[in-house]
Amino acid sequence: MQKNLLFLFLLLQITACTRNETLKTESFKTTSGWGYSIAYKNKTIIKQSIIPVINDTKSFSTEEDALKVGNLVAQKLKENNSPTVTKNDLILLKIKF
Repeated sequence: MQKNLLFLFLLLQITACTRNETLKTESFKTTSGWGYSIAYKNKTIIKQSIIPVINDTKSFSTEEDALKVGNLVAQKLKENNSPTVTKNDLILLKIKF
């Protein structure tokens, strides 16, 4: 009985690890630069066309910057944290704004 419980526990752990749904981050071109979107199970859950948290409504100047922030937000979501981006996050990622 104890071996069966251990086997079941290990099987559930392996299943939980392999079943991990992934978030997909993509960049997109805007009229004035770049933005990013994050999809879960092929459904867009976040579409960000402007740099968050700054006092201006402008897009990311490079595709790389958009993806850096998009990947940060996706990582926060994977860790069950708030997807909020701070000005400090932008500075640490060296985002031009």
